Amino acid sequence: MDLTRRSFLAVAGGAALLAATASAASPAVRPVPFGVTVPWGPLDRAALAARVAAWGSAPRYLLWYASFREEPDVAKLAAVAATGAVPVLTWEPWDPSARNQKRYALARFLAGDFDAYVRRWGDALAAYGGPVHLRFAHEMNARHYPWSVGVNGNTAAQYVATYRRVHGLLRSRGATVARVWSPNVSFTRSTPLAAVYPGDAHVDVVGLDGYNWGTAVRGQVWRSPAQVFDATVRELRTVAPGRPVLLSETASTEKGGDKARWVTDLFAWAGAQPDVTGLVWFDEDKETDWRVASSPASAAAFRAATTL
Repeated sequence: MDLTRRSFLAVAGGAALLAATASAASPAVRPVPFGVTVPWGPLDRAALAARVAAWGSAPRYLLWYASFREEPDVAKLAAVAATGAVPVLTWEPWDPSARNQKRYALARFLAGDFDAYVRRWGDALAAYGGPVHLRFAHEMNARHYPWSVGVNGNTAAQYVATYRRVHGLLRSRGATVARVWSPNVSFTRSTPLAAVYPGDAHVDVVGLDGYNWGTAVRGQVWRSPAQVFDATVRELRTVAPGRPVLLSETASTEKGGDKARWVTDLFAWAGAQPDVTGLVWFDEDKETDWRVASSPASAAAFRAATTL
């Protein structure tokens, strides 16, 4: 068993201990370790402390984003680890400030154009040596990123080959990250997950991103957590049976329904899934106000769900 497996199983084991403790007190409840995104940055301890005080408990995961225009910054990893949380680094192969993203077509990765850059990250991650969940090129099955299947001429086979190549380069430099493969929830015209799954030998954790958009976007409707996740989780259990599942991005809008109830139902739904080992709340005001504290009722529901 390598460091990647040990670090992940330590997290999963903690979840199991929490679940066992909860079962002794209340058989109907299985607490689910939670995490949040950190839009203020992983180095801002004051911002995190203020939110932990509001939530009533500390997150098990802290997630942030790094593009391919950034050099590795292990100080961020160390700062997160110092809080007791697992760093979940979403590594996005693009330049979000550029208009033209053709440079980041998957064919360029397979041609070796980014190998030197990936090796630098591998060296830094190996030198750091601590647990890291690395979520490379997420939501590949939805057509909204330059690495997505169907964008920039990308194919499903190219995605699988790129994912394997990048993680192979990292490991060749001694980096032992937990490899998080993280699709979007399936929808009409999304790429079938089986086509973009890199294989059990290349995935340690299955991530899954899904949101309740409510009526924040025209044409959308309010959807319960079960309606958001059930179908895709069933698909994942066929594609990657036995792999632990982390809801790596999730949240609800306030528009179109009862967000506080949605928060409560999300934790109840996750707690009923034996393979869901945690969830990460997208705590940001972006397309809509996804934040935990978008309303007093939402904040109270989150606090109650995370302090069971």
